[in-house]
Amino acid sequence: MTSHTPRNPQRQPASGSPAASSGSGKEKDPDWANGLKQLYDSVVEEPLPDSFQDLIDKLDSNS
Repeated sequence: MTSHTPRNPQRQPASGSPAASSGSGKEKDPDWANGLKQLYDSVVEEPLPDSFQDLIDKLDSNS
């Protein structure tokens, strides 16, 4: 059985137009990428829950 799906499909931006260039040769990040970066940063900055720290302490004491 063969697939009619191209192996390397070219994806276009949702607007159908090419991504805007900032003039420095680097393409502007899409809005969803900025939101994803903000979400990642907020998760990284969260403090470690006490229950996780307790578990880490227990595991460290066993070795």
